[in-house]
Amino acid sequence: MLRQIIKIDEDLCDGCGVCIPACKEGALQVIDGKCRLVGDLFCDGLGACIGECPQGAITIEEREAEPYNEVKVIQSLISQPRNVMKAHLEHLWEHNAKEFFNQAIEYLNANNIDIPFNPMEKEIKKASSGCSCPGSAMMDLRHDSKSTDNDSIELKSELTQWPVQLHLVNPAAPYFVDRELILMSTCGPLVNANVHQNYIKDRSVVVACPKLDITDPYVSKLAHILEVSNTPKLIIVRIEVPCCGGLTQIAHNAAIESGRSGLTIEEHVLRIDGSLKANNIIFKN
Repeated sequence: MLRQIIKIDEDLCDGCGVCIPACKEGALQVIDGKCRLVGDLFCDGLGACIGECPQGAITIEEREAEPYNEVKVIQSLISQPRNVMKAHLEHLWEHNAKEFFNQAIEYLNANNIDIPFNPMEKEIKKASSGCSCPGSAMMDLRHDSKSTDNDSIELKSELTQWPVQLHLVNPAAPYFVDRELILMSTCGPLVNANVHQNYIKDRSVVVACPKLDITDPYVSKLAHILEVSNTPKLIIVRIEVPCCGGLTQIAHNAAIESGRSGLTIEEHVLRIDGSLKANNIIFKN
C-alpha cells in the first residue's frame, strides 16, 4: 500500500544509533555501521526518530510499503521490559494515533496482559503538578445548605431515547426526525441540576466529550443526523472550560458537511456552578 514511512540517507547516517531509542516500535537497528529500517510493518510513519538524528539523515517519504501492523509490534514488545511497552503506548497516545492505541489495548486485554500505561493517570499527574489545562484544575464546590422538603421529591426524567452517546446512536433513528437536537457535554448533566427540564424535555440528545472521546468520527456522524432528520435546531450545551469548546467546532463542521438549509445552531455555555454564562447563535442557514 502507499503510505508515509521513514527514509534513511545512508550518505548522511554515521551509525551513531541516537535515533533507535526514539523509535518505540523497534523498527530501527544499526547494521554494518548504518541505521536501517528492519521492517516496513514496524514503522508507524509518525517520525519520532527524525528529531533525534544529529545528522539529519532521516526523513519521511510516501511510497509503497507493507501496512503498519500494531499487533505484530505489540507481540514483538511483550518479551521486552515493561517500560518498553509503556513507552510505545505513550508514543501512540501523544501522537494522537488513537486507532493503533486502541488496537494495542484490545490485544493486551484479549490476552490478559497487564497494560503498563493509562493516559488518565498522566492527566491526573499533570493536574496535581499544576501543569494541566484549566478544565482539569481542582475545585471544591461544596457549600453550606440546609435540607428542604424539595430534597425528597423524585424528579421525572425527560429522556425519550436510548442510546445517547454520539458514537452509539443511529443517525436514522426516528426520535431525531423533525426535533430539536441537544449536543450535550458529558459533564453537562452534572454541573446543571435542571438539564432535563431546561434542555432535554421535548428534544433529542447526544452526549460527547471533545477532550477524552475518540472524536474522529463525530463530525460525519453528526452531519448524517442533521442531513436525514430535518432537525430545525441544534443546541450545544457545553461547559466554560476551554477543552469543551471542541463541541462547538464539531457542530459547526458537521453543519457545513451536512449541506443543510433551514438549520440554526445555538451555543449555551454553562459555568462550573451550572449557571448560564453565554447563549449565542453560531450558525444559521
